[in-house]
Amino acid sequence: MRRYLWPCVVLALVIAYPLVLSTPFQQRLGALVLLYAIAASAWNIVGGYAGQVSVGHVVFFGCGAYAAMGAYTHFALSPLVGIPAGIVLAVAIAAIVGVPTLRLSGHYFSMATIAVAELVRLVVTNTNYLGAAVGLSGPTVPRNVFDLSFISALPYYYLFLAVLAITLLITWAMTNSRMGFYLRAIKDSERAARSLGAPTSRTKLYAFMLSAGLTSVAGALYAMLVGFVDPESGLGILISVKILIMAALGGAGLLFGPLVGAAILVPLEEISNSLLGGKGAGLTFVVYGAIILLIARFQPGGILTLVKRLWDRRGKPEKAVVAAGASHAP
Repeated sequence: MRRYLWPCVVLALVIAYPLVLSTPFQQRLGALVLLYAIAASAWNIVGGYAGQVSVGHVVFFGCGAYAAMGAYTHFALSPLVGIPAGIVLAVAIAAIVGVPTLRLSGHYFSMATIAVAELVRLVVTNTNYLGAAVGLSGPTVPRNVFDLSFISALPYYYLFLAVLAITLLITWAMTNSRMGFYLRAIKDSERAARSLGAPTSRTKLYAFMLSAGLTSVAGALYAMLVGFVDPESGLGILISVKILIMAALGGAGLLFGPLVGAAILVPLEEISNSLLGGKGAGLTFVVYGAIILLIARFQPGGILTLVKRLWDRRGKPEKAVVAAGASHAP
């Protein structure tokens, strides 16, 4: 029972958060934390468990956002209708792009994903059907509940919480399956995994496609929350950087690592923007750069890894130091 005590306490706090901290800013902040936790958890499948650090996941995020807004703008349908289309489009792009790029490794793969993301952003910026530089807008006045256009952030909070729970469940099932074992082996040493018969190329591609589909869901939910998408908000490279840092900060390759990272980074960004106004935009880049340096230098495993290490060390007696030449400790 003690094993499940803390998870139950955390779950109760998460459910009660928007009811206790009930101001519009606090509720919207909570919804944004859950939204980016979904996106970071999706990235974690390929970036955390497989060790393939993609900086181009914003492409899949934009697929979901543009599909949701396009369903309303061009076809007068609920943005919900655009979610399956966004998933299919994101998975298709991941399959096409993943075949050549996943043969690369390390920073070469990261640079290739950045190039793809910038190419897609330029294409969308110059495509009138997708709103070009102006973007697409969703329903300003809801026609029915399926438009998911709410005045309060409270419904969005619980909707995002449900989607996050499903995302974590899918990730947990994946990590405990044969695919999860293959991904961890690939992360440790792809050459060794291949020599032992693991289908490395196919496994990485499947993980990339699964990650892309879940990321597109996060993009669609973001578009519904904001009610608008343009090349900067839906396809800006900074979105990929935020997602990556959230997963790395909390603990890449850990189930709840992205949620912890989002719970720290999103409030930090929103509060700084609120206090500093337009001046806070430049500060965001400085904070991101500083976090990357600190993680790389002091805690590559993320905050959860540090917490786990401290927890395991708790209560263990320190080993006695034996002086040089002594046969035993005094």
